[in-house]
Amino acid sequence: MSLNDTPSGERVHIGFFGRRNAGKSSVVNAVTNQQISVVSDVRGTTTDPVTKAMELLPLGPVMIIDTPGFDDEGALGRQRVLRTRQVLNRVDIAVLVVDAAVGKTPADLEMIGLFRQKSIPYIVAYNKSDLCPRHEEDGLPVCALTGEGINELKERLAHMSKSSFDERRICGDLVQEGELAVLVVPIDKAAPKGRLILPQQQTIRDLLDAGAAAVVVRDTELAQTLSALGTKPALVITDSQVFGKVKDIVPTDIKLTSFSILMARYKGFLETAVKGAAAIESLLDGDRVLISEGCTHHRQCDDIGTVKLPRMLRAHTGRELIIDTSSGKGFPDDLSPYSLVIHCGGCMLNEREMQYRRRFAEESGVPFTNYGTAIAYMQGILKRTLGVFPDLAELV
Repeated sequence: MSLNDTPSGERVHIGFFGRRNAGKSSVVNAVTNQQISVVSDVRGTTTDPVTKAMELLPLGPVMIIDTPGFDDEGALGRQRVLRTRQVLNRVDIAVLVVDAAVGKTPADLEMIGLFRQKSIPYIVAYNKSDLCPRHEEDGLPVCALTGEGINELKERLAHMSKSSFDERRICGDLVQEGELAVLVVPIDKAAPKGRLILPQQQTIRDLLDAGAAAVVVRDTELAQTLSALGTKPALVITDSQVFGKVKDIVPTDIKLTSFSILMARYKGFLETAVKGAAAIESLLDGDRVLISEGCTHHRQCDDIGTVKLPRMLRAHTGRELIIDTSSGKGFPDDLSPYSLVIHCGGCMLNEREMQYRRRFAEESGVPFTNYGTAIAYMQGILKRTLGVFPDLAELV
């Protein structure tokens, strides 16, 4: 996978914040050497967060986010400020752009407080330093117009980037070099034509990086493939939607899990998902369940989030449930109406945003689980599918 093909969830998210007319968009354009954002002398030119996936040396693949001025006014301005604050839930690094001629204002100090509250590493960039060479000692003088300080800003951002991206594994730590893993990929009406979905691609790559072999097969050929292999695979990884079929085919002495469960671990919320799945048993008539996806793919007629999961939940609980759905960045700001949140694996969301959603549910007192964990629970095989993680299996 080239840097240009790096999924958004694997990129370092860098947010640029500041008051109107501080020159945020000009600094963004100077840092990226592209006209990502429209700039003008009119206050509030940036009206919505603008995102751009790109390679930014020396950082590598990043997601640049230019935000509206957080001092915007009026009813529409308050909506823009709200969107700016929401961006904080997914940025790994923040750049606060301050007009060097003005210095930090109470609004800037409030934003710094939010960075600290959310444990976001940040740097203050004093823009327009050509007009006012003096600046406070806690930041870096830059000039978007002349390019002064821009390279140093990029160097500082590179050193602030967290290294955990290189340490996380999807499944490469679960197999030994030379071992075999079987990946079960059903091809139905909901499967994208001519390609594999992102978690499947990432899993294959992680197995190859571990020196293991990956055999990819449809659920309809799984039994035949296992018989023909001549050797027992170390692990079978399946799409959660066919757990019911696959669990009857794979012998119990072969470890079995799903792409969704592995992705929940990869994004850092599997333990929460395991504990949250038990809340399915407590659902009552009239309870509201949120099923949330991080991507905005085209819904098919038998879509997992809007059709299959609601059907499974109602069949398993025997309850008349109210099902709400959300997708992309549209996660609710209020979870109080819900008795349970069931989230996708989050492959299109970065780890920080998934952790925010997990914590927000926890702080709201709402159980939080994910697709694969919930399906395994309803199929009665959650403990088995967590066999690759013995400590978590003990929670079931």
